[in-house]
Amino acid sequence: MVDKTYLQAIRESSLRLQNLNFDPANAQFILMERKGWDKTQWLLHMHDAISETDYRQLLHDEKSLLKHVPPQYLLGTAEFFGRFFKLTKDTLIPRYETEELVQLTLEKRDNHLPLKVVDIGVGSGAIAISLALERSNWQVLGIDISEEALEVAKENAKLLSAEIQLLQGDVLTPFTGKQFDIIISNPPYIAYDEWDIVDKCVREYEPKEALFAGENGLAVYLKIAKQAPRLLKASGILLLEIGYSQAEAVSHMMREAFLNKREVKVLNDLSEKPRIVYVEEEKR
Repeated sequence: MVDKTYLQAIRESSLRLQNLNFDPANAQFILMERKGWDKTQWLLHMHDAISETDYRQLLHDEKSLLKHVPPQYLLGTAEFFGRFFKLTKDTLIPRYETEELVQLTLEKRDNHLPLKVVDIGVGSGAIAISLALERSNWQVLGIDISEEALEVAKENAKLLSAEIQLLQGDVLTPFTGKQFDIIISNPPYIAYDEWDIVDKCVREYEPKEALFAGENGLAVYLKIAKQAPRLLKASGILLLEIGYSQAEAVSHMMREAFLNKREVKVLNDLSEKPRIVYVEEEKR
């Protein structure tokens, strides 16, 4: 029997993490997620004696955190746009910043028309599924080069009762002759020479093919620029998440690709950092 309360055990684990320059909040976060406790339940149970099973799990999770394993991979899930998505080593952890990409899309097309949407690099399905659930009459397609990622997206769509179509392929190559109202993507955009500045937990555990790209991180944008002008309707919009230093390059690329027939904007995230390149419908 462990002679500690949940609060004592968490305080000790958090202190050990903090002393080694790891986020101390992750100990309590993971325990609460595993227990299914919200803040109220934590307050109700934190002075209870911790069970031996929970204590062993806490120590095991702590060891994993000290090896830089992200909490979301330990839990196998991550929250995005108010829903929980299954994750595996084959899918990126969806970030809060990408929720802004989804929110902007919904704001730009809030008339509930039956639009056709494609999400390039669908990964876990976080973007595509969120859009499909928020706009039930949209036809949402997700494409990814990774067969393993598509299996995760398929499972998430089933778990969340979302109707999306999934296809394996490189960027927009399979869609010759088709037209879309919305093209959206959070592609790999980290340059290979930035390997050393990427957080170790990201570098060692998240799928590299979903993080890094050639051409100084611009390789996928170049493919989108080549293919999207033929596939985006005149009334359609294109939304791309970008890296911290890519606003000028990607926006210039899209202006040239669309022959300056559309307005191209760079939009900041809530931290006032350039985050989204937005291509509007054709000028009239």
